[in-house]
Amino acid sequence: MLASRIIPCLDVSNGRVVKGIKFQGLRDTGDPADLGGAYEAQGADELVFLDVSATVESRDTQLDTVRKVRERMSIPITVGGGVRKVEDARALLEAGADKVSMNTAAVLNPELITEVAEQFGRQCTVVAVDAKRTEDSWEVVVSGGRKPTGKDALDWIEEAANRGAGEILLTSWDQDGTRSGYDLDLLKAASERVQVPIIASGGAASSQHLFEALQAGADAVLAASIFHDGDMTVGDVKRELAEMGVRVRP
Repeated sequence: MLASRIIPCLDVSNGRVVKGIKFQGLRDTGDPADLGGAYEAQGADELVFLDVSATVESRDTQLDTVRKVRERMSIPITVGGGVRKVEDARALLEAGADKVSMNTAAVLNPELITEVAEQFGRQCTVVAVDAKRTEDSWEVVVSGGRKPTGKDALDWIEEAANRGAGEILLTSWDQDGTRSGYDLDLLKAASERVQVPIIASGGAASSQHLFEALQAGADAVLAASIFHDGDMTVGDVKRELAEMGVRVRP
């Protein structure tokens, strides 16, 4: 069995790390390069860097910020936000990203997933899915959660994997920033639909929450607030998960 990955997330806007609740009310939490370097020192397995305003502002991801983060880190970095064509993905990889995450543009043009996977490999191709719970299912929302799409989230996850996504970054819109735990039903349903790794996102406040997400079928767990606010270090989380019987990397 592979070790579970612990992944801090940097939501970046205008060169600063921000955090909100359900993608709204963003507050400044620090410099991305400083935080990235600190998290690697704490034992982070990977880092996710999302330019959360790139799509809304119809601009490319800030490559200078990506380069600054890369200079401070040696662990794998996934970068997303503003990826609308293969050239955008190439620019991010050249700036230091190891993987490229697509969200809104992939929904609007699913063929983009295949194009990126064919150019750079499935291992570089991540599809981020923001899912909002409806009565008995989940709907894909885009543009930072501002726009419903009418797409069933589980169907979209399956399509993305079939088109070449090597990994799914699955965020529960309902749980994001609430510190009330991940949407375990969503994670369980998604992990049963696809064979590619699922990264759980949205709602973590404790090691117990991360443990529950892994038990529900996630292959990796992403968290932001608990690390940015200094509640726990990555090392704290790994130690507690190991005590719960989870295999984690040193």
